[in-house]
Amino acid sequence: MDTVTVPADLLPEVKAHVEQYIKDNIDPKFVYHNFQHTCAVVEAAGELATHYELTPRELLIIRIAAWFHDTGYAEGWAEHERRSADHAEGFLRERGVTDDALIEEVRGAIMATRMPQQPHTFLEEIVADADLSHLGDTSYWDRCGRVRQEFALTRNAVMSDQEWIDFELAFMVDHEYHTEAARELFGERKEKHVRQLYKRKKALYPDQTPTTLEELERTKQQKKQIRKNKGEKAGKRKELRPGRGVETMYRATYRTHVNLSSIADNKANIMLSVNAIILSISAANLFPKLDSNPHLTAPTIILVGVCLLSLFYAIQATRPKVTEGKVSLEDIKAKRSNLLFFGNFYNMELDDFHYGMMEMIRDEDFLYSTMTRDLYYLGVVLAKKYTYLRICYNVFLFGIILAVLSFVAASVYYNQQTEVRVGSSFFGF
Repeated sequence: MDTVTVPADLLPEVKAHVEQYIKDNIDPKFVYHNFQHTCAVVEAAGELATHYELTPRELLIIRIAAWFHDTGYAEGWAEHERRSADHAEGFLRERGVTDDALIEEVRGAIMATRMPQQPHTFLEEIVADADLSHLGDTSYWDRCGRVRQEFALTRNAVMSDQEWIDFELAFMVDHEYHTEAARELFGERKEKHVRQLYKRKKALYPDQTPTTLEELERTKQQKKQIRKNKGEKAGKRKELRPGRGVETMYRATYRTHVNLSSIADNKANIMLSVNAIILSISAANLFPKLDSNPHLTAPTIILVGVCLLSLFYAIQATRPKVTEGKVSLEDIKAKRSNLLFFGNFYNMELDDFHYGMMEMIRDEDFLYSTMTRDLYYLGVVLAKKYTYLRICYNVFLFGIILAVLSFVAASVYYNQQTEVRVGSSFFGF
């Protein structure tokens, strides 16, 4: 869905509301999770979004989530993500936003910032990476100091230098950006910060610290290998997200197929109506006169045959064909299924269908291969429709010509025979 059915001035209202809300409700002891941090996350989210072909709706979701993601700190740090999501939903509904799907996506993007981060969608990955963009930013040391100070003020977590470096190193080494854009923008500087932390740790207690960058790199390679063994694809599939050109191509192709199918049905309906009218007129006016006009029998048979054959192919062109309506879980897991057409799933259990749709939504390779498969079979159906239509129109065209010529020939022959009989009778033969 590309259209955005929200107030045009929503984002300025969001910014003004969040700024005032943080100022009035969040304790100044939260020296890191303040309005400055929120603005930095919004800016980082926008920067990450520019690396991908996102729709206006997706950009709106990202920005709203980034603005609201820390407003839950008004009631403390514990479970603040859930309160932030509730706050965002309440604000949006008060402003007349009725798009439940958009609100749920905003909530999901906010919840994706919860530690440890586990985003489930591409938009959630962008917001999650934006929330920790400072790890690879020039502001890292300032933000790092603020986090340490905030822990001491709000959680009574007073750490020595050694404890803090251990804590920060453990977090930094364990953390991995989810999007390719974040790795490109922040990854190199983040690695630099990790090296600097290792140097500080080595200065404090050198015997306990890995002393080479090779060891750090080996640790990261081991983590990547673990992810690979679990089936994660290098580069993350969502980062290979097709651009707007590809989405437009699919949308335009689907629209073309639907329009062509509608045209075929309309043409078939025309042939059904015309042939039905001809048969009705023939039955009402022509058939009763065959006894007195036997010479019209053959042309009438030709006409009726043409109409019936045209009707047959017109009906074939519009006759629906529905498959068995059930796709197995094995087909879904093997990515051989097409759940975009009702004929493939109407006999499935709801849970199996839901599972298949969720798998397709989460896996863009699966989604786009399914759409491609669906387009192929739509094309096959269209080819059959137009084949039957072509035969129908050819039969009608040449059949009507033949029927008319047969009527003319029969009438001429009948008139000639009549003249011969009349002439013979006149001369006494």
